[in-house]
Parts: sequence; structure tokens; C-alpha cells
Amino acid sequence: MADEDFEMDGGYEDEPLEPEIEEGADIEEENINEDIPDDPLLGDGEDKTDHEPVERQRKTSKYMTKYERARILGTRALQISMNAPVMVELEGETDPLEIAMKELRERKIPFTIRRYLPDGSYEDWGVDELIVEDSWKRQVGGD
Repeated sequence: MADEDFEMDGGYEDEPLEPEIEEGADIEEENINEDIPDDPLLGDGEDKTDHEPVERQRKTSKYMTKYERARILGTRALQISMNAPVMVELEGETDPLEIAMKELRERKIPFTIRRYLPDGSYEDWGVDELIVEDSWKRQVGGD
């Protein structure tokens, strides 16, 4: 086979060629947001960022389960062991699990827990919103 047998157009035979734009032809710019109407709930002078989040009624308990606690501590300890920034002041702690426990105690872990409900919906809880039982203090040797 010689090199003359191959076409050097850079495309596939089945691929349709794009039409070339003639010189001097006007190119229409598409405005993606043109078809999206403004928010009908906002007035003309209101800013979209001024709305406060609506507090909705939650169905699940405000207490963190032992399973959620275990997963949060394990995940955060793994992050800390891989040099993630620590969210609390260290006082000589070097064990990532102890640091994660201290972050949980001070409610500084930046995680969100998603609790799925039987109907397929879910609730998101921030770690700082949940109540953590004090039984873990005995395990760490806390006060």
C-alpha cells in the first residue's frame, strides 16, 4: 500500500462535512438565556439572592445515629490522614481519628448527611444540625 491511497482530509467517509461559512456572511450568535423567562415570583426590583431558605418540616430524627457517626468519623479521619485541612486547633493530637472526634465534638465537620425515606425522597442534614450522643466521650477518655 502506498501513501497515495489514503485521503488526508482528516475525517471519516461517513461523517457529513460541516458547511463552510462564506466570507462576509453574518454569523448569528445564539443567546442561550433568551428563552428562559425571569422568575415570575420575583418583582422587577427584587434581587434573587435576598430570599432566605424556607425551613421545612422534617420527618426524621434530629439525633445522629451510631452508624452515621461511625461513617462520618471514618471518612473524616481518612481525609485528615491524606492531609486534608484540619478545622480545629490541635493540642498535640496526631491520630486522625482523634482529630476527627474533636472536629465532631466542636461541630466543625463540613459534611451533609442524606437520609433516604421509604417513598424515595430524602432529607439532607448538616453535621452541625444533628445532636450527637455523649457516649463517645468515654471511648476517647474525655471529660
